[in-house]
Amino acid sequence: MDVVTRESDHFVGRFTAMACPCEVLVDTHDESLARRAVDIAAQCAWRVERKFSRYCDDNIVHRINTAEGAPVTVDDETANLLDFATALTQLSDGRFDISSGVLRRAWTFDGGDRLPAQSTIDGLLPHVGWSKVRWSRPELQMQPHMQIDFGGVGKEYAVDTAAKLIEEEFGNISCLVNFGGDVAVCHPRGDQAPWRVGVEAAATPGSAVGLIQLHQGGLATSGDSRRYVLANGQRYSHILDARTGWPVAGAPRSVTVAARTCTQAGALSTLAMLQGSSARTFLEAQHTRFWLQ
Repeated sequence: MDVVTRESDHFVGRFTAMACPCEVLVDTHDESLARRAVDIAAQCAWRVERKFSRYCDDNIVHRINTAEGAPVTVDDETANLLDFATALTQLSDGRFDISSGVLRRAWTFDGGDRLPAQSTIDGLLPHVGWSKVRWSRPELQMQPHMQIDFGGVGKEYAVDTAAKLIEEEFGNISCLVNFGGDVAVCHPRGDQAPWRVGVEAAATPGSAVGLIQLHQGGLATSGDSRRYVLANGQRYSHILDARTGWPVAGAPRSVTVAARTCTQAGALSTLAMLQGSSARTFLEAQHTRFWLQ
């Protein structure tokens, strides 16, 4: 259930979705409007989670993952996400791949020290690779034992969708939608003041290393501060290179990117992490604002 409180010059609504804290900041003095905006965002987040979470057993992802080689016809929203994921796979030369979800059978990123055996990963890699999939919109056909996982794009998509729904309902009101640190601002505030967003310290989660002033657009962060394996003195990020089944060596602890939308920011931050030690060079070539830790 969402909770809405009044701050000095805006309202803040909070709820939980997609296993993370969520909040909506609304630039208004109208409490009923703020509550409606927060409810729109919460309902959107819960709907996207129900539809695209790999943990549900009655949604399109489950139907795809249990098809065992049979073709599955998908709706337009799912098709759009599949098209976007396909583009990211191409842009990353296969490093990013939503068919890499089967690798979770090998990895548990709970802060522990358990590394999978190479033989375990080798046994899963034959079931990874978008080149093995037949995707001809609206029909998807995967080989038996292959699975998809929208975890790399779903939360950012939910943020942008919620912001768009609020905009459609209320016009040019300014709000900040924040789902677990992934952010979208749909319009500048009435007094042209920015929303201030803290950048979490990778080394000390829960504390901030700086503030970003955001008037409009999206912001997303990828990193290893909360989901990782720490073994033999080395920290392994939960972001895996789908070609090898292992985290990329030399990647930054954290990458934060500002872009036109949260979805774009999330894609760039994830692709940068997958570039390893070349993350800065990759981001500089995108001509976007970014912060590395």
